[in-house]
Amino acid sequence: MKSMFYPKLAWMGIRKNSRLYVPYILASMGMVMMYYVVAFLNTSSALQSVPGGEVMQSMLGFGMYVIVAFSLLFLFYTNSFLNRRRKKEFGLYNILGMGKWNLAKILVSESVMSAMISMGGGLLAGITFSKFAELGMVNLLKGEAEFSFSLGAGAILETLKWFSIIFLVILLQTLWQIRGASAMELLRSENAGEKPPKANWLLALAGLVILAAAYYLAVTIENPIEALLWFFVAVIMVIVATYLLFIAGSVTICRILQKNKSYYYKTSHFVSISSMVYRMKRNGAGLASICILCTMVLVMLSGTVCLYAGTEDSLRNRYPRNIMIDASFRSMEAMESGVTDRVREAAGQAVSAEGDGTLIAENVLDYPLVDFSCILAEGRFRTYDENTSVLQVSDYADTWQIFLVPLEDYNRMMNQKEALASGEVLIYTTKRDYEKDTITVNDGEAMRIKKVVPEFVQSGVDAEQIIPSMFIFVPDLAEAARPLEGLVNEWGNPILGLHWNYGFDLDCGDEMQMRIHDRVQAALEQEMTRMKAEQDTPDSTGESDGAEEASPFLAYSRCAAEERATFYGLYGSLFFLGILLGVVFVFAAVLIIYYKQISEGYEDQARFEIMQKVGMTETDIRRSVNSQVLTVFFLPLIMAGIHLAFAFPMVHKLLILFSLTNLKLLLIVTVCCYLAFAVFYMLVYRITSRGYYHIVSMWAEKK
Repeated sequence: MKSMFYPKLAWMGIRKNSRLYVPYILASMGMVMMYYVVAFLNTSSALQSVPGGEVMQSMLGFGMYVIVAFSLLFLFYTNSFLNRRRKKEFGLYNILGMGKWNLAKILVSESVMSAMISMGGGLLAGITFSKFAELGMVNLLKGEAEFSFSLGAGAILETLKWFSIIFLVILLQTLWQIRGASAMELLRSENAGEKPPKANWLLALAGLVILAAAYYLAVTIENPIEALLWFFVAVIMVIVATYLLFIAGSVTICRILQKNKSYYYKTSHFVSISSMVYRMKRNGAGLASICILCTMVLVMLSGTVCLYAGTEDSLRNRYPRNIMIDASFRSMEAMESGVTDRVREAAGQAVSAEGDGTLIAENVLDYPLVDFSCILAEGRFRTYDENTSVLQVSDYADTWQIFLVPLEDYNRMMNQKEALASGEVLIYTTKRDYEKDTITVNDGEAMRIKKVVPEFVQSGVDAEQIIPSMFIFVPDLAEAARPLEGLVNEWGNPILGLHWNYGFDLDCGDEMQMRIHDRVQAALEQEMTRMKAEQDTPDSTGESDGAEEASPFLAYSRCAAEERATFYGLYGSLFFLGILLGVVFVFAAVLIIYYKQISEGYEDQARFEIMQKVGMTETDIRRSVNSQVLTVFFLPLIMAGIHLAFAFPMVHKLLILFSLTNLKLLLIVTVCCYLAFAVFYMLVYRITSRGYYHIVSMWAEKK
């Protein structure tokens, strides 16, 4: 009987404080369920058999660690609300004769019970919904669904392992707090920190300055590389500034409102402002946490939803034609040897053979180019050769990929009639603008930019790299490339790349496109073998021309239909993780809001009781409650909207690195995500404000 004494007390404590424990246990179950679902999908054989499934599972492996880390921080944080409300009860037990060892037994029993309920319920829910999640993932990958049910034993063990560690860490932290507190400190814990804070103008100003600097970074960075390098710096700055503004700035605002007599001395404002000002340090931290979580949800959802919705756009940017051929040559002579004509003919034969003579190549892309990498320094482009010093991280922001393209091919491809005088060029840039009116490469002569053209049909190479590209259209390709011939990089390879891009669309299904692609690739391999054999044929003296040399012609074909599964695997996994982590962060925000309202309701209960005794009516109480809740509740949502607006330019540049350039799509998705989240946020407001009002008015119901 004695052995069940402490478990009974623990269970009674959980039941008595169900208003606090039930949301905590439900949130814990949600975290367990989310982790199990991700762990299950990470080892799902059904996903492994779907094209693109391996890419998705590699992304899910990263998501598992994110959920574990966030679960530890979030449950650790929310458990502090439980401890704050229970300390008074434990202090009473201590006065009645229970020692710290007895209290520890109660806490261990409570922790074991809540952990068992959380992990058991979470695993049950996870197992139930894991098949639905698997079917959803397969659908995202455009694969065939299997309706057989399977149980992830490994995922269950992983879930139990990690969350046992999390609950153990939380228990140890709780025991440590009880161990170091006296009975009187436990009894008075709810009134701790009630000293009136002072308005800290310095911290509030520091928050404004840091936030302004972060916003400046977000809206002024034009290079996607710089956006990638500075993104996490800007995120940290926004988090720090948000906490400073909500903690120090909120106290300052409350003090300003108190000095405004026409606003402060009203029944709807007096109690709410006077009570808030005493606890704004803790209150501000909670509001800042809610704001950061809301911002994370909005940025994550808008980015991942946009990526998945724009998968076909990204695929088209990476593969401008259904079939793409990229051929590289060792010399201009090899490029002009007639091999390109033979490849065109072989591609046409492949299309005719598979299409029974009725299928034709459409939207043909056909042009040669010369490319090289360089860094823009001191007003001119410097190529990366054997004399280039080791690059610093900051140098990547000024790195460009240059493509030289014949003017006649530009006119033919774009249906233009541009003409250039000696020393003139046309340019087209991606990912960032080039604002000078001349171009100088190394120590060569400056080329005057006659015009910046608005568009050009690319080969897709620019879409797969993160650095900006500049297409320079020149009258004579060989003459423009001549000053750079012979330059080699630090590995002894030529810095110039001689390429020929050829591609076409097909009005047929994916399977036929892939069969045509196989035929084209086979033809390319035959041509490469033939040219290599010609190079290795001995001359009249009986000596080889250089059997050790590389082939003068290398080519490969790419098929958009084959790569579609990989794109959907990557973007689908990001979309799924975005939704999953978004739900986790929403859980956290809602629970923080709930505990904030409940804990403040208990703290304000006595104040409203006193105010009603001196004449405040129930209507006045309700107005005051609405005033307090509205004053602080919508601040995180408004601030999150401001954060999202300033983060929008940087998010857009980051999505460019994923080959997504559809600005209109991102704008529509972002606005829709914010409006949908705002509606959900208002529903939470309605529920929590009723709970707060019920608590502060409970004393009146007992009379």
